[in-house]
Amino acid sequence: MPTLSTALGIARALIAFPSVTPADAGALPYLRDLLAQAGFATELVTFSEPGTPDVLNLYARFGTAAPNLAFAGHTDVVPPGDPARWRFPPVSGEVADGPLWGRGACDMKGGLAAAVAAALAFVAKGGCDGSISFLITGDEEGPSINGTVKLLDWARARGEKFDHCIVGEPTSVKTLGDTIKNGRRGSLTGRLTLHGRQGHVAYTHLADNPLRKLAPVLAGLFDPPLDAGSADFDPSNLEVVTVDVANPATNVIPGEIRLVFNARFNDRWTPETLAEEIERRVAGAVGTMRTTLTFDPTNAASFLTPRGAFTDLVSSAVEDVTGRRPELSTGGGTSDARFIKNACPVIDLGLPNATIPAVDERVALADLEGLTRIYERVLERYFREKL
Repeated sequence: MPTLSTALGIARALIAFPSVTPADAGALPYLRDLLAQAGFATELVTFSEPGTPDVLNLYARFGTAAPNLAFAGHTDVVPPGDPARWRFPPVSGEVADGPLWGRGACDMKGGLAAAVAAALAFVAKGGCDGSISFLITGDEEGPSINGTVKLLDWARARGEKFDHCIVGEPTSVKTLGDTIKNGRRGSLTGRLTLHGRQGHVAYTHLADNPLRKLAPVLAGLFDPPLDAGSADFDPSNLEVVTVDVANPATNVIPGEIRLVFNARFNDRWTPETLAEEIERRVAGAVGTMRTTLTFDPTNAASFLTPRGAFTDLVSSAVEDVTGRRPELSTGGGTSDARFIKNACPVIDLGLPNATIPAVDERVALADLEGLTRIYERVLERYFREKL
């Protein structure tokens, strides 16, 4: 049974579990036991969906009264790559030369460990006039189908109500606590095929080279910009990530080109309106050439938690610990906050993100301890100030 309750001890234990999505490898049962020992009501839940791997999730709650402040996070990690390229084995949880090393040290086993350690310390003092919950998934780095979105539905169907939530994703840029994410852009992936007619380069009149339309299509996708941003968001951007003609021959005109692109969009768009705009641009660029344009299913629309009492409270807690007021930002990638925003106001606040998801991912021990103090200060203020 687990005994260590410090952020470092919890983080080292979590890193030792090789929980590459969707494998749990024991990480969530470890957290269940640790939280249960402290008086949390805990339950492990597995969700399934045809065509996707089963995923283990954990829900834990201390107390039954309102308000209920939730911490959310994930124990799954991206693959470490070749372990030989790491200074220390990616599941060793080695402490050397200052940092804690290992896959997930920042994203986000370290952040999760800080939240759990803060909650354990807080409830041990007997100051929880309300409830503290944990929503922890093993599916954040994967398709995000059998994780937080279903865990939320499951919890709410049982009568659970959440008043506010902090997601422990690594949000700090230069120094701990310098950035809080109070919103996220959406994500939309498209797949475009330009259909020409294959033929010999010596008989171009018998072929239709789709490469001749590539430049106009790229120009249409990139120019003009999708927008100039909005009051709370940077401009949307679209990037082509692959272009493939699958043609090994030097004397054959290819029959088709396949492009894949991804757009990160702000609150000026929905997935539907952005797809319509991209379809319009492609149609204007290709003329009569036949195309196939599809969009991957997306559960990532943009959202914003407006500045207010909750963001002020968390910002003040950061300032209490670090002496600096954090910036509110909506930049960067997506997180599971996109699901939680349907249940309650939510922000992301976590460790520095400089080494994610790199070889030799690591976190400074001072940052790990500092984030624990920030979370504990949030808890103190939250249950004292009663938003």
